[in-house]
Amino acid sequence: MTKPPYRVPSMAEVRAVPWNGFNGISTFSGCGGSSLGYRMAGFRMLWASEFIPAAAETYRANAAPYTVLDTRDIREVTAADVLESTGLKAGEIDLMDGSPPCAAFSTSGKREAGWGIVKQYSDTRQRVDDLFFEFTRLLGDLQPRTFIAENVAGLVQGTAKGYFKEILAALRKAGYRVSAKLLDAQWLGVPQARRRLIFVGVREDLGMDPAHPTPLPYRYTVRDAVHDLPGAFDDLQTDPETGQQLSLRGYSVERLWREIRPGQGHPTRLSLKRLSFDQPSPTIVARAGTTGTAALTHPDHPRYPTLAELRRMGGFPDDFVLTGNYYRRWERIGRAVPPVMMARIAATVRDELLVPLRDAGRI
Repeated sequence: MTKPPYRVPSMAEVRAVPWNGFNGISTFSGCGGSSLGYRMAGFRMLWASEFIPAAAETYRANAAPYTVLDTRDIREVTAADVLESTGLKAGEIDLMDGSPPCAAFSTSGKREAGWGIVKQYSDTRQRVDDLFFEFTRLLGDLQPRTFIAENVAGLVQGTAKGYFKEILAALRKAGYRVSAKLLDAQWLGVPQARRRLIFVGVREDLGMDPAHPTPLPYRYTVRDAVHDLPGAFDDLQTDPETGQQLSLRGYSVERLWREIRPGQGHPTRLSLKRLSFDQPSPTIVARAGTTGTAALTHPDHPRYPTLAELRRMGGFPDDFVLTGNYYRRWERIGRAVPPVMMARIAATVRDELLVPLRDAGRI
């Protein structure tokens, strides 16, 4: 297969995508990366839930006019609230989405040392390792026809496997056939290596097995993503969108940067990674340079990526609105499911599950 040029549709193009006839709701919606992917696949996302104020602000700035955004703690949300907002009955939602916070299971974090503890998460303090069970609570009460849930690869590694087994059991107890696979964004059209555990479920009474997308036979590189952006190859000192400093802070960090070959990380400063134009970006993480080191740097210059470059590498439209300062905007992309990745997952559920059910007159 010939690799087509890398291009993410604009927000206007996404808004113009014809409705595929299916509706959806989203929990733990973040800035709207998953929701945007569903919209790219033609779904109407009728309701979304996001508790973090900064993330909700960005979601609201890009939401479709028909989407209701609920900003309460998910623990306070009931199925009756969702059904009242959407005008639907239990069993009538076509797809339920959820990306419960995953920091508790990430291999880059403290993992089990932080389980069961209320701690800082983005702009809030909360316990996060139990939130997947809030998703399963709503799932059981709402009984959507299908669901897609996302979490970090670390959920199936080491001691976190116990949580994974409990989550899988809870999803099945809610009445679903469930499949979970590790998928990598770089094989689903995104110029970023980002491995995520994707759960797909189908309600038992529908008698169908879950489906996951097939990886593409090609990958996009950083060069594919940013080559036509103004300043993409320049030694910029400030981000043109926010005016915030992009150069690395301090001589020691800049010296470390010069010791790293493009496409590699520093052997002792693991948070410092230098992009390569000829490879996909490493995973874009949530925190960027707030302690004097940067998660990612430009291949040729000692600076952080611009927000325009981050959008491209994150699979977001160029005109997707990000709010807050430079670091908050980086965090929104770093915590999001790449929309292009979710669009492919959503299209698979649409074409292999929902459309056949509709064509058979079963929904």
